Amino acid sequence: MIREKLFNLLFLIILVVPSLSLAQEATDATTWFQQAQEARQSERFDDAHKALDKAAALGFAPLRVSFERARVHTLADEPSRAVAELRSIADAGFTAVGFVVNDAILSTLAGNEGYDSIVAEMSAKAYPCQNDEAFRAFDFWLGEWVVELADGTVAGSNTIAAHERGCVLVERWSSAGGGTGMSINYLDKATDEWVQIWNAEGGSQIHIRGGMTDKGMLLVGTLHTVGNGTTVPFRGLWTPLEDGRVRQFFEQSLDDGATWSPWFEGFYKRKE
Repeated sequence: MIREKLFNLLFLIILVVPSLSLAQEATDATTWFQQAQEARQSERFDDAHKALDKAAALGFAPLRVSFERARVHTLADEPSRAVAELRSIADAGFTAVGFVVNDAILSTLAGNEGYDSIVAEMSAKAYPCQNDEAFRAFDFWLGEWVVELADGTVAGSNTIAAHERGCVLVERWSSAGGGTGMSINYLDKATDEWVQIWNAEGGSQIHIRGGMTDKGMLLVGTLHTVGNGTTVPFRGLWTPLEDGRVRQFFEQSLDDGATWSPWFEGFYKRKE
């Protein structure tokens, strides 16, 4: 009877704390880290921290150790300590904010002033275009538009959308006659110039660059026509108008820039 009770007691101990005996036998960093995760899942937070200490001492990835400590502190209702761990991660130069905001445990800290501040700081570094006002200069062209000629004739429709968290604007054009074209537009931070690269099904290729002026976004470069192999100086001006429309005015030169003639003038009106 006594032997049976001892056996049952031993079985109960092993069942309740299965990871403890494994942790005692762990000899490598990975095993200690796994034990820390198991302890955290079992809400044995002190054991989790001890296992993380062992993993860290044996050279386990410091970043993963810090993330796991932050999770343990969060579940243990120690938000200030969790935030301190995240602060150490941010201060070390880690910018992949998605690992923080998409973590099922760490994301529960949302609303904590310290956590929100860290997320904002990491986001600014992770997505610099989205958080740099210089990349907003061409935003007045964003949207879905009906494009009309000066006499009100519909020339086509155009959609300009921001992609890659504000690093690039993509234009998709459809003419009233069925033609199509597209461009990418971005701020080249190496030169602080805006760039447009356009290609259309008819073989027109535009490469222009520049920036904002008192008249609007002015980009200058070349127009190459694939069909006849010609390349001429080319420029485009986008001007936001007081009534909410945008005027787009393209010009080309056939005498190497001495004189210019209109290539296209369109007035963008937002679709309802």
